Amino acid sequence: MSARRPGREARKGSDDPRDRHRAILETAARVICERGYEGASIQDIAEACGLTKAGLYHHIRSKEHLLLEIQNYGMDVFEEQVLNQVLPIADPLERLKACMEKNILLVTHGWSKEVTIILHEHATLTGDARAQINARKKRYVKFLETSFAEAIRDGRIRPVNPTVAAFAFLGMVLWIYKWFRPDGAIDAPTLVREMQDLLFGPLQAQPSPSPRKPAHAAGQRKRG
Repeated sequence: MSARRPGREARKGSDDPRDRHRAILETAARVICERGYEGASIQDIAEACGLTKAGLYHHIRSKEHLLLEIQNYGMDVFEEQVLNQVLPIADPLERLKACMEKNILLVTHGWSKEVTIILHEHATLTGDARAQINARKKRYVKFLETSFAEAIRDGRIRPVNPTVAAFAFLGMVLWIYKWFRPDGAIDAPTLVREMQDLLFGPLQAQPSPSPRKPAHAAGQRKRG
């Protein structure tokens, strides 16, 4: 499914079943974000979508399958808006910085409720559904590990464990939804700059200083 945001007309009643389904996923994501998965009933979601409960079940198999669809949609949005945008960047350090910027902007945008649900309801899915989403998440972790390893190899950052670096990156970015407020004292661009500086500043490789010659050797040259 494409992660394209449906336009205003699609939300008001498009004849395209795909647009209608996307609108249902986005509305359900908003309700679940507000009330939590356990607190949001199928009736609540149906009413928010402007449907009867039976009408909602015409579009979904079950509540858990709806959550799976929302999380897959959230991953589609993430891959389209973040991962696919930075993969072509050749320099691994610049790739990582751009990835952090785009990930932060995605999480801080108010419409990204599907991405928020991936973070907040990560343990709610069970069985094959959980395995499916976890496999998509692991691809992101692998991308980060590989990028950090490339940056080390190319001398762009100092040697560190790429796995530790990848999860440090994720730990900073994925917790933002818990505390960031769009109307707060810190705006999203400032947050990007601060987090990039905190993570990448200490990691960036410093040029080796020129070796200093012993003082006594310099004195001998002067006496000569």
